[in-house]
Amino acid sequence: MTRYGMAIDLNRCFGCQACAAACKVANNLPKDLSYNVVYTKQDEGFDDFGVAVARGAVSNDCAGGTRESPVLSFLPVQCQHCENPSCVSVCPTGATYKREDGIVTVDDSRCIGCRSCIMACPYDGIRTMIETEPEYYLDVVVGEADAPKHVAGTVEKCTFCSNLIERGEVPACMQLCPGRARYWGDLDDPNSEVSKAIEGREYVKLREDMGTNPSVFYLR
Repeated sequence: MTRYGMAIDLNRCFGCQACAAACKVANNLPKDLSYNVVYTKQDEGFDDFGVAVARGAVSNDCAGGTRESPVLSFLPVQCQHCENPSCVSVCPTGATYKREDGIVTVDDSRCIGCRSCIMACPYDGIRTMIETEPEYYLDVVVGEADAPKHVAGTVEKCTFCSNLIERGEVPACMQLCPGRARYWGDLDDPNSEVSKAIEGREYVKLREDMGTNPSVFYLR
């Protein structure tokens, strides 16, 4: 049985936002909705997510000495597609559920907009309630022909681009990444791209203390 997951190499990510832009377009996301966000901070970590990452350098100044460049940390975040998703157990209608391949998804026809999943999710900003009829930047539909619908009164989040996966492609966030920072595949297949990327590498998972066991690995 397939168990999909993703690895993100924090040494390769330089905060260009290409993954967020690709996700936005491919899924024809409304103005106020994002599935994929790249956080940037000028310090050594992201305490809210329970992960520390640091980027920086020392550069020469014009007088021949040295000065320290600002230290920037980048953290791409989307739904973690947890093995033990807290959002599933609190959904009163079964709208949020985990598929057999490990992808956590939302059935908009069953979602009543109660926000229980939003409150239960330990990853702030991962789920979004579409309050009113969605508004778009363009007057034409963009992205994939089978992109998710966006329905007022329902909750949405990253789908791991399940529509692309089902036809043998990879998630949109990977397709334009110039740093090739993302790896995808079956976590139970030792020969998959994601399994090979994780093997022998130090990694962290977001909010591991919550017991959700995310399927997204952050390589350090």
